[in-house]
Amino acid sequence: MKQFGLFLGKEWREQARSFKLVWVPLVFIFFGALEPLTYHFLPQILESVGNMPEGSEFTLPEMTGADVYASLTGQYQTVGLLVLVLAFMGSLSGERKSGTGTLLYVRPISYAAYYMSKWTAAVLLAAASLWLGYGMAATYIVQLYDDMPGFSDLILFLLVMAVWIIFVVTLTLTASAALPTGGAAGAALGILFIGMMIDGLVGTYWTWSPWKLQSYGLAYLMGGPDTGDLAGALAVTSVLIAVLVMCGILMARRNAAKARV
Repeated sequence: MKQFGLFLGKEWREQARSFKLVWVPLVFIFFGALEPLTYHFLPQILESVGNMPEGSEFTLPEMTGADVYASLTGQYQTVGLLVLVLAFMGSLSGERKSGTGTLLYVRPISYAAYYMSKWTAAVLLAAASLWLGYGMAATYIVQLYDDMPGFSDLILFLLVMAVWIIFVVTLTLTASAALPTGGAAGAALGILFIGMMIDGLVGTYWTWSPWKLQSYGLAYLMGGPDTGDLAGALAVTSVLIAVLVMCGILMARRNAAKARV
């Protein structure tokens, strides 16, 4: 436990030095502000730059707060995932490559504490960034849109989305433990986007998977998900996270000898 605390403090200092504590939340906050503003002012933007005939009007379907959150979630599913993978792809592999890990590996360290400290710091930063982004969106939705999701539904939505983000971060860290930095990024992004493609093709028959969590979370804002399918997806995701954590610890131990001296 003492080693875990020391490693965790090291991770927070590293995140502060690399400005991850600043730029990762700022990206999510930026999109959280941009999405509701864009939809609200889109008709005026199109009228001013769209070269539309004089007297014509451009109207969009009436957007609700849930619609804005759904659109924002789509942004986080692409840009947000890319940001998280880029932020954490070198968490373990970067230390092996730079030689920093050598200073740690020559000591009798607990690789479970080493990996879990990185996992804890990355999960807390990712989840906080996600929630800050949705919180920023909420400040504009309240002012610009008539229909704001209920507080309890919004909390459940944020908790489900946090589980999805934990899965993404765990996959990235385990890839970083097993592969070089570039390979870790490619493997993590490849698995995530291939999973999305499979979900788009056979998602009707694939109801218990991490890739279903976004739609189940959004269902809380639009009437409520099928609780049986949600529970199954959460259970499968939890098992996968646990397996990935164990694999990450084993890979960190196995690849310690590859650290540059």
